[in-house]
This record gives sequence, C-alpha cells and structure tokens, in this order.
Amino acid sequence: MSKSIYSKYYKEIIERLRRARIEADLSQQAVADKLGKPQSYISKIESGERRLDVAEMKKFAQIYKKTADYFLK
Repeated sequence: MSKSIYSKYYKEIIERLRRARIEADLSQQAVADKLGKPQSYISKIESGERRLDVAEMKKFAQIYKKTADYFLK
C-alpha cells in the first residue's frame, strides 16, 4: 500500500490548494511571507514533498479566503 502523501485523494487536495493560491492572485513568495516561511515551504507543499497538516490547511484557507471544506471536496 502506498503512503497517503502519494494517494490520489491527497494529490487532489494539493491541486486545490495550488489552484486557490492562483485564484487569489498570490505568488508562492507572497503566501510564504504571510506565513513567515520561506518560499520553498510553499513549493514543497504544492509539489508533495512536504505533507500538509490540518492546522496548516486552516491557515491557507484563511489566506485564500476559502473554507477548509473547499480543499477536502
């Protein structure tokens, strides 16, 4: 069984996260600045190198003006 980070469901969540950033017209650097993180932090999440946790998802939802449910559809 593959790790959940590589599951189809997880990839869909990450794709929604990336799309929400683009729809919000924010660069990875702009989001990283809002979170006090380096740009590579956002890049690694969006590429699947770094696993996203629920608390982080809530922060992204606030920045992108989305509900957490948006990412879990």
